[in-house]
Amino acid sequence: MTTAEQVAENLEYVRDAIAQAAERAGRDAQEVTLIAVSKTVPLDLVRIAYNLGVTNFGENRVQDALPKIAEFSPPDARWHMIGHLQSNKAGKVIGAFASVESVDTLRLAQALERHAASKGVRLPVLLQVNVSGEASKEGVSPANVLDVARQVVALPHLLVEGLMTIAPIAQNPEETRPVFRQLRLLRDHLRNEIPRCDWRHLSMGMTDDYRVAIEEGATIVRIGRAIFGERVYS
Repeated sequence: MTTAEQVAENLEYVRDAIAQAAERAGRDAQEVTLIAVSKTVPLDLVRIAYNLGVTNFGENRVQDALPKIAEFSPPDARWHMIGHLQSNKAGKVIGAFASVESVDTLRLAQALERHAASKGVRLPVLLQVNVSGEASKEGVSPANVLDVARQVVALPHLLVEGLMTIAPIAQNPEETRPVFRQLRLLRDHLRNEIPRCDWRHLSMGMTDDYRVAIEEGATIVRIGRAIFGERVYS
């Protein structure tokens, strides 16, 4: 089996699993956006996925992503920053990325605001929430998310579209369900408290747990290994 055939088979499996999870939840699979996580993935695999209909790609590191984006940016491709972004690199994402899903501090939001304002654009963002409370994960704490959200929503060059979280690694994907459910409840609370935003997106769920995330309301899933295979780190 060629690499292209393997990616095609993997994608078919993932798309079927998304559809089945959505059906179990009584949802339309079209409500769920698949972001193919392309960090450490060579550009030839990205091209293969694109030719198979994938148009959303997620990167974790600005310095690794920018050369890919410069070389491969068809009009309908959208690149998303999904990893931790340092405030001093905020300017580099403006114009290159369609969105930043990992706004984890007010300081980062303010840095993005300054750079977006200087270029006259409005940047779609998601607030990253550390629902599990793990010290190893970035994100606003659930207790502080309303206060931070009020301040970020007030920044005129950022378009807040929802929330993102990363669940703990678990042997059984069912163990992640409470994390995804809590993010959905937080989103519903923010929708009531800050109705000027529609809060339509919940970015949650990766290769090991995306089915559960969809059952709990995910509108974006970020999947790498299940599409491209195990990552090779240089």
